[in-house]
Amino acid sequence: MARGFESHSTYARWDAQPAWKKSYKETQRYLFKVEPVDLADASLLSGLVEYFGQGAADGGGVAQLTATDIAVLCDGLVKHSRTYADIYRESRSRASGTAEP
Repeated sequence: MARGFESHSTYARWDAQPAWKKSYKETQRYLFKVEPVDLADASLLSGLVEYFGQGAADGGGVAQLTATDIAVLCDGLVKHSRTYADIYRESRSRASGTAEP
Protein backbone atom coordinates (compact mmCIF):
# COMPACT_ATOMS: atom_id res chain seq x y z
CA MET A 1 0.00 0.00 0.00
CA ALA A 2 1.25 3.52 -0.71
CA ARG A 3 2.76 5.43 2.16
CA GLY A 4 2.01 9.06 2.95
CA PHE A 5 -1.48 9.30 1.52
CA GLU A 6 -4.14 10.96 3.66
CA SER A 7 -6.57 8.12 3.17
CA HIS A 8 -5.88 4.56 2.15
CA SER A 9 -9.48 4.30 0.96
CA THR A 10 -8.86 7.23 -1.41
CA TYR A 11 -5.80 5.44 -2.74
CA ALA A 12 -7.78 2.20 -3.13
CA ARG A 13 -10.56 3.99 -5.06
CA TRP A 14 -8.01 5.57 -7.36
CA ASP A 15 -5.97 2.39 -7.77
CA ALA A 16 -9.05 0.42 -8.83
CA GLN A 17 -9.77 2.79 -11.71
CA PRO A 18 -7.59 2.12 -14.79
CA ALA A 19 -8.41 5.49 -16.41
CA TRP A 20 -7.42 7.39 -13.28
CA LYS A 21 -4.26 5.34 -12.89
CA LYS A 22 -3.30 5.99 -16.53
CA SER A 23 -3.85 9.73 -16.11
CA TYR A 24 -1.71 9.74 -12.98
CA LYS A 25 1.09 7.88 -14.79
CA GLU A 26 0.95 10.37 -17.67
CA THR A 27 1.00 13.26 -15.21
CA GLN A 28 3.92 11.71 -13.34
CA ARG A 29 5.87 11.22 -16.59
CA TYR A 30 5.26 14.84 -17.59
CA LEU A 31 6.33 16.17 -14.20
CA PHE A 32 9.52 14.10 -14.25
CA LYS A 33 10.42 15.77 -17.56
CA VAL A 34 9.70 19.29 -16.26
CA GLU A 35 11.43 18.56 -12.92
CA PRO A 36 9.82 21.04 -10.52
CA VAL A 37 11.81 21.33 -7.29
CA ASP A 38 8.60 20.59 -5.34
CA LEU A 39 8.57 17.09 -6.84
CA ALA A 40 11.44 16.02 -4.58
CA ASP A 41 9.34 16.02 -1.39
CA ALA A 42 6.62 13.84 -2.99
CA SER A 43 3.81 16.12 -1.79
CA LEU A 44 2.94 17.06 -5.35
CA LEU A 45 2.49 13.43 -6.44
CA SER A 46 0.63 12.36 -3.31
CA GLY A 47 -1.60 15.42 -3.74
CA LEU A 48 -2.39 14.24 -7.26
CA VAL A 49 -3.42 10.82 -5.98
CA GLU A 50 -5.74 12.53 -3.48
CA TYR A 51 -7.11 14.78 -6.25
CA PHE A 52 -7.71 11.88 -8.64
CA GLY A 53 -9.01 9.67 -5.82
CA GLN A 54 -11.57 12.27 -4.81
CA GLY A 55 -12.64 12.60 -8.44
CA ALA A 56 -13.13 8.85 -8.65
CA ALA A 57 -15.08 8.88 -5.36
CA ASP A 58 -17.33 11.65 -6.66
CA GLY A 59 -18.14 9.52 -9.68
CA GLY A 60 -16.68 11.94 -12.17
CA GLY A 61 -14.61 11.01 -15.16
CA VAL A 62 -10.95 11.74 -15.65
CA ALA A 63 -11.72 14.30 -18.37
CA GLN A 64 -13.65 16.42 -15.85
CA LEU A 65 -10.46 16.98 -13.87
CA THR A 66 -7.81 16.89 -16.56
CA ALA A 67 -9.78 18.39 -19.45
CA THR A 68 -8.34 17.08 -22.70
CA ASP A 69 -4.68 17.72 -22.03
CA ILE A 70 -2.63 16.41 -19.11
CA ALA A 71 0.10 18.95 -19.92
CA VAL A 72 -2.27 21.85 -19.25
CA LEU A 73 -3.13 20.39 -15.83
CA CYS A 74 0.55 19.88 -15.04
CA ASP A 75 1.56 23.34 -16.22
CA GLY A 76 -1.07 24.78 -13.90
CA LEU A 77 0.28 22.74 -11.00
CA VAL A 78 3.87 23.88 -11.44
CA LYS A 79 3.54 27.33 -12.97
CA HIS A 80 4.94 29.01 -9.85
CA SER A 81 7.47 26.31 -9.04
CA ARG A 82 11.14 26.56 -9.72
CA THR A 83 12.65 23.79 -11.77
CA TYR A 84 16.10 22.27 -11.67
CA ALA A 85 16.66 23.85 -15.10
CA ASP A 86 15.95 27.28 -13.53
CA ILE A 87 18.47 26.60 -10.78
CA TYR A 88 21.08 25.47 -13.32
CA ARG A 89 20.54 28.57 -15.48
CA GLU A 90 20.85 30.82 -12.44
CA SER A 91 24.08 29.16 -11.33
CA ARG A 92 25.58 29.39 -14.85
CA SER A 93 24.55 33.03 -15.04
CA ARG A 94 26.20 33.80 -11.68
CA ALA A 95 29.32 31.91 -12.67
CA SER A 96 29.69 33.82 -15.92
CA GLY A 97 28.72 37.14 -14.34
CA THR A 98 25.93 37.81 -16.79
CA ALA A 99 22.48 38.98 -15.91
CA GLU A 100 19.61 36.55 -16.20
CA PRO A 101 17.13 37.11 -19.03
